[in-house]
Amino acid sequence: MKLNHVTLPADDLAASIAFYTALGLELIVRAEPRYARFAVDAGSTLSVEVADGARAGSAEVFLHCDDVDADAAAAQARGLVFEWPPTDQSYLWRTAGLRDPAGNRIVLFTAGANQHFPPWRLDGRTA
Repeated sequence: MKLNHVTLPADDLAASIAFYTALGLELIVRAEPRYARFAVDAGSTLSVEVADGARAGSAEVFLHCDDVDADAAAAQARGLVFEWPPTDQSYLWRTAGLRDPAGNRIVLFTAGANQHFPPWRLDGRTA
């Protein structure tokens, strides 16, 4: 399996479009007043949807970056504010975190081999 798409709840479509565009994603669908879709890479997309009963702020999405520091700096230069700067985590990933306008947590990360082969992997494999 391969993750293809995530839809996040939103309160304000215009604010969400501005946020994800500033994060560096490409807006590919704009269906006002409720929905927008962004290209994340060549094979996956991320959407935001203003929907009755959706609990905005309850999701957490990790976006892979080749260079978390550079991508976080670029997002900051476009006006985004991070909850934490690029940081090496105890679980061996480098992350930087912020929240979208609906309060959903967005984590930029790079994990290298540690995403699938951390030293504590159950089967002991390291590659």
